[in-house]
Amino acid sequence: MMVYRDKHILSAQQLRKLSEHKYSCFSASLLDPLLQPWWNWLVAQTPLWLAPNLITIVGLILNVVTTLILICYSPNGVEPPPRWTCLLCALGLFIYQSLDSIDGKQARRTNTSSPLGELFDHGCDSISTVFVALSACISCQLGHYPNWLFFQCFCAIALFYCAHWQTYVSGTMRFGRIDVTEAQFSIIAIHLVSAVLGPEFWLTKLPYFDCETRFLPIYVACGIDSILAVRYSKCILTEGCGKNGSSVAGTSVLSPSIPLTLVVLPALMIAQKSPQNIFTEHASVYIMAFGMVAAKVTNKLVIAHMTKSEMEYLDWSLLGPSLLFLNQYFNCIVPEIWLLWFTLIWGTQDLLRYCAQVCLEICQHLRIDLFRIPYAPKGAAASSSHPATASVSSQSNFGSSADKNGGTTHRKSKSKPH
Repeated sequence: MMVYRDKHILSAQQLRKLSEHKYSCFSASLLDPLLQPWWNWLVAQTPLWLAPNLITIVGLILNVVTTLILICYSPNGVEPPPRWTCLLCALGLFIYQSLDSIDGKQARRTNTSSPLGELFDHGCDSISTVFVALSACISCQLGHYPNWLFFQCFCAIALFYCAHWQTYVSGTMRFGRIDVTEAQFSIIAIHLVSAVLGPEFWLTKLPYFDCETRFLPIYVACGIDSILAVRYSKCILTEGCGKNGSSVAGTSVLSPSIPLTLVVLPALMIAQKSPQNIFTEHASVYIMAFGMVAAKVTNKLVIAHMTKSEMEYLDWSLLGPSLLFLNQYFNCIVPEIWLLWFTLIWGTQDLLRYCAQVCLEICQHLRIDLFRIPYAPKGAAASSSHPATASVSSQSNFGSSADKNGGTTHRKSKSKPH
């Protein structure tokens, strides 16, 4: 797995199953119907030559870059960031949310829907989840309470994983009345409050309550997290669509718990037992490092669902966390910050190389391009000259909450509950 070019990640059977995959989604989101007119207008302004996956990646880059700027000014979530960085984060997240909501619409406008679009969108969201959660914590200076910062960020990461876990079990992605879209706009609101009133606003005391203002969004988030956790648990335990209540691949419904545990449990143990206070002193690097590992594991779960195959438990991305754990066991013979940066760099390059290789294999199998539409959109000639593409055009190329009102073949990825 280290040298992806010398080894195919997806087998011939997995590629065949991927070609047969159809996206299934159910949503009861409160905000999605209200945002439909905006998304419909936005996609109507989008040139037909613009590939849906290019729309997705541009939104992700903007979201990541604006968050990195915020991190530069407040790497531990303790120092108050400049107001303009919070405004920039709000704008970056809004653009990302909007572009992520129209990529599926653009795919159907141009007859370029494919399972690759669904996978690519989920992959981008797995990365975005890490940066969105971290930016919200920094914006309200949650670094003063490291345990809360850890809890909120890893809750977001774990719940995103669980959203795909329940999809792997039931075959259908489900969104409640308060879900990803509502969470995204709540975080946009947090950034806007910090931009207008200053990050110091979150340090003020609430009238009639003996707590700081920043605990208000924390408690609300905890309530929503609890509701989502209960909902996902019920679905995982009772709605297996395979034989005898198993997953879509016929495996145990509890099997995806192993990769998640191998990420979250070491992260918690390393943070709590670090003699050099590695998490407290380098919170942002820590969250990003383990976030990239979690994103890799989540992508493998998505692929397992779409190809109806068993998920692998061990992964090379776990090398960094393993070294951090062993280093603590041997009384930190290597400075922990060195290994933490190694974990971030190794995990990031491993994730990017893995995703690039998977996309390349799928593109070759389906005879399509990732970021380019090489034929006339919506034309009959395109369908006849590209039978491989046409054959999957009616399948899932999910995109946004807005795409759920037309059936079960929509692109929709924003499964990042907070």
